[in-house]
Amino acid sequence: MHKEFRLSKNQIRALAEGYGLCVVSDKITVDGLPVGFACREEPQDEADSGWRFLSGTESDAYIDNTKNFSVLDINVVANYDEGIIALLDEPIGAEFDRDENGAFLDANE
Repeated sequence: MHKEFRLSKNQIRALAEGYGLCVVSDKITVDGLPVGFACREEPQDEADSGWRFLSGTESDAYIDNTKNFSVLDINVVANYDEGIIALLDEPIGAEFDRDENGAFLDANE
């Protein structure tokens, strides 16, 4: 299945390079919603940063379908939502919800 991403390769700027790969919901990269939830899990392999980005609007059924997600360089996701850049050095186990003002709050508190 071909996905129509909101940003083309030539629109991607160097904002957060060198962080590795992440898993991101198509609600962000295809539908254009902002990141509403971010968590850092144990990486699957050396290239994986462990970061997972969702809009926060995904249903359980949506999440259960792996076709609704892409594995992308974190820099690409930062181009969709620059707000994630401040989170990228957080440790494994970190979780953040975005509030109504656009700020990321620690979901573990």
